[in-house]
Amino acid sequence: MPPPITIEALDDPRVADYQRIADHQHMLDRGLFIAEGRLVVRRLLDLRHWNIDSILLTPAAADNLSDVLPLSNAPIYLVAQALMNAIAGFNIHRGCLALAHRPTVAPLDRVADGPLSRVLLLEGVNNPDNVGGLFRTAAAFGADLVVMGPSCGDPLYRKAIRTSMGATLAVPYVTASQWPGAITDLRADGFTVAALTPQHQAVPLHDVSRHAKLALVVGAEGDGLSEAALAAATFRVRIPMTPLVDSLNVTTAASIAMYHCWQE
Repeated sequence: MPPPITIEALDDPRVADYQRIADHQHMLDRGLFIAEGRLVVRRLLDLRHWNIDSILLTPAAADNLSDVLPLSNAPIYLVAQALMNAIAGFNIHRGCLALAHRPTVAPLDRVADGPLSRVLLLEGVNNPDNVGGLFRTAAAFGADLVVMGPSCGDPLYRKAIRTSMGATLAVPYVTASQWPGAITDLRADGFTVAALTPQHQAVPLHDVSRHAKLALVVGAEGDGLSEAALAAATFRVRIPMTPLVDSLNVTTAASIAMYHCWQE
């Protein structure tokens, strides 16, 4: 681990990117993403496979992370809390940020025939809270892969990472270059694909049996899954509920389905 470098000026060029952490397009253009908070940065370091650009810490945060900081050779910048807040433009109350390089995300067709048995597919899920929540639940129930279909949000957007408690850093994900061809590809590779929908004609979740290779596909709140995605699935499945509610939040619905279908 290189010795920490103390930063004392707001205009120090070594922390210039940290002044743009709220600018998602800047992060994309720079090929970077931001990890925020001690738990998330700890996860980033623990996973070891991420290419970390630098770490910005207050002395208190550096003490808290002293056991994992040696896992990276990235520069470590120490700043006072007030200067960190000035650099970021808002209160970083946990005193901990890290910049890491974005990986090249593979398309589904490169991994679909791998040793997968639990796959979650997303269509049109662009709210970062929902993206993060879905990754967190996918991690909890042992998903092997998340497939990002059309119009989905960025799993490495800082709010999605934070909401997922770092799960977007741990659960592998790929893009779907063809849609709903990704669903067809998974079925061709031996997957049963269940599409979640509130439609009354769908199979009740409690009637869904265990499958050796099962993929669940969920859509955005409001519009739900497209007719093309529903038609491409093996079958449609619904979560029975009272007439007082017509649907559930996508993260809640997916969590219930993953628990039922993938619990050990």
